[in-house]
Amino acid sequence: HSVSRASPNLTFVPACLPPDPLEVEELQRFVSNSKRLFVMTGAGISTESGIPDYRSEGVGLYARTDRRPVQHAEFVRSASARQRYWARNFVGWPQFSSHQPNKAHLVLRDWEKLGKLHWLVTQNVDALHTKAGSQRMTELHGCTHRVFCLACGDRVLRSELQEHFEALNPTWKAEAFGEAPDGDVFLTDEQVRNFQVPACRKCGGILKPDVTFFGDTVSQEKVSFVHQRLAESDSMLVAGSSMQVYSGYRFALAAREKKLPIAVLNIGPTRLDHFASLKLNSRCGELLPLIV
Repeated sequence: HSVSRASPNLTFVPACLPPDPLEVEELQRFVSNSKRLFVMTGAGISTESGIPDYRSEGVGLYARTDRRPVQHAEFVRSASARQRYWARNFVGWPQFSSHQPNKAHLVLRDWEKLGKLHWLVTQNVDALHTKAGSQRMTELHGCTHRVFCLACGDRVLRSELQEHFEALNPTWKAEAFGEAPDGDVFLTDEQVRNFQVPACRKCGGILKPDVTFFGDTVSQEKVSFVHQRLAESDSMLVAGSSMQVYSGYRFALAAREKKLPIAVLNIGPTRLDHFASLKLNSRCGELLPLIV
């Protein structure tokens, strides 16, 4: 209950008007008419928990800096890229892993319990839906709370790996200047230089977070599974996503093909705006709790 009473952190949320009562009514009607609602969430649902996103106007990473996330091929190919990634992740982890679900996450969990929500697909890797208690869910791009070995597939919790980092780097210290999405922080090359990265405890292979990096693809097995859940659904709600990334957008295209009604709740334009049945420009944590 403390989460639902907590004030949202609006540092990384673009400015927007309060929900229009007519829009609330329209979304209420949309949800009430749905018997098997398919929900897809993006970074915009987690910004109110204090996690920055990439694309929000004025406050997203791309608007604030010229920095870009690590590419899959670079991470796999380059030891220095992995050192840079893990050093920044090590510094950012304590804060990133402590973020808590906001009202929007809790509403979606409640809809699942009430039988309103058939399946939830999140593009986020922050584990906030899991922390909120959602179970009928697919993490489309994986989760930063898990790590695996690229060679043997051995898995380890990210929290456990933090202890290995600490043991390998007892005197290493770095102060971050600025927080980025997905547990990343800003560090200089000089700060990163002496950071030691552990290898797989079983085979000595390369450790990678269990997430789909930019330039990588979601497994065909997972894509097929999500298409099956969508095929069982009768409507689609997109919450907090501009749907710029094709891995998520493909499901909206599939929903359109099936002639499912699609509602979009996002501050700013999305790729769905020209074919969505309903488009709402509001904060997820402000509008979703008004729907009963």
